[in-house]
Amino acid sequence: MNWKESWKMFWKEEEGLGTLEMIMIVAVILILAVAFRKWIIGWFEKLLGQANNELKSNTDTVDATLLNQSN
Repeated sequence: MNWKESWKMFWKEEEGLGTLEMIMIVAVILILAVAFRKWIIGWFEKLLGQANNELKSNTDTVDATLLNQSN
């Protein structure tokens, strides 16, 4: 077996390819998360703040409705 045949066999070998692809995808996601961490954290805090404000306003509306119904 010469080196050309060996190289072709090595190039066509697919064993372990899925694992490498998964590691590369995870690495890219981690790099993006680190690069944009401040923006991601700010967006998440804003999202939770909006949800909290909506929850408070809806709770106040429900409480007022229940008070009006009990009278």
